[in-house]
Amino acid sequence: MTFGSVDDVEQALRAESYLADRGLATAIFLALRMHRPLLLEGEAGVGKTEVGKTLARLLAARLIRLQCYEGIDAAQALYEWDYSRQLLYSRTLQEGEVAAERVAALYGPEFLVERPLLAAIRTGVGAVLLIDEVDRADDEFEAFLLEVLSDFTVTVPEIGTIAAEEPPAVVITSNRTRELHDALKRRCLYHWIDFPDLEREVEIIRLRAPDISEALARSVAAAVARLRSLDLVKRPGAAEAIDWAAALSLLGAESAEGEAARETLGWAVKKREDTARAEAELLGE
Repeated sequence: MTFGSVDDVEQALRAESYLADRGLATAIFLALRMHRPLLLEGEAGVGKTEVGKTLARLLAARLIRLQCYEGIDAAQALYEWDYSRQLLYSRTLQEGEVAAERVAALYGPEFLVERPLLAAIRTGVGAVLLIDEVDRADDEFEAFLLEVLSDFTVTVPEIGTIAAEEPPAVVITSNRTRELHDALKRRCLYHWIDFPDLEREVEIIRLRAPDISEALARSVAAAVARLRSLDLVKRPGAAEAIDWAAALSLLGAESAEGEAARETLGWAVKKREDTARAEAELLGE
């Protein structure tokens, strides 16, 4: 699927139950047209990861996700050798069960284990590469990532250079737990995703959970907005608002108030130290 305009992107996303504002739709359109990675920053729960997942569905592409974490290195992101199979293969060579001229195959393609970056390079335009929470990785990994994203090639010494004929679509997300380097930001088209305003949040809740009433969706959106105004360790995102509304609906509640709100508050507030503040704000305690 190709998009002829920003309006096409907005409409396609909505059809997949993702409500994007004009700025995000424009960023997606330009990133695809200009073949540049899209770097999305914002607090957890605002829908950054969902952009990559939704885009893969729209493009009928393979979603390849690289989840970053503290301590991740190049081997875990690019490729590794299947050492157990190599060991078995080498033993058969020693026992004479495999022709000696096949010794070179010990580091051949059949023993190469693809990790997300190599898989995306090999798949090329048929993939959407989602690099999730890149801020959790360290500076060295970020520099390595920048090198790979510059030309979408990788050299495996035993095999040679592997390059993408056409680059995959790339979505990079960051919760901004640390500042990313300017070099990575310059390589990407950057967009900040903020919390939605009340009316948009009501629309998001009803779009993702159509069985929820207008009144309940509005009550949850208003309650979540109040929680975000507090000094919480982790403010609830749109994902939490949707889950909270669904939980309240299952209990037969008509609003995010009273005992039902207290019992289901764990869908909106995820830190123990935030619970007392949230209850005081919503329940007047």
